[in-house]
Amino acid sequence: MEALVISPDFTIEDIHKIREQNYEKTKDMTVEEKVAYYNNSGKEAEKEINRRRALKRKSIASV
Repeated sequence: MEALVISPDFTIEDIHKIREQNYEKTKDMTVEEKVAYYNNSGKEAEKEINRRRALKRKSIASV
């Protein structure tokens, strides 16, 4: 599946694209596979949030 391109303005069309891509990824999954997929996605998002928070704290501390 190709990478999704989101506009810098993040429009409603971008939301539609994201939802469509997510549907295509998950439409043939069993319930168990979907649960695992969403759990893993959530964990990855949490790691990214924590990484960005750490970078932000580091940049604030250096000021």
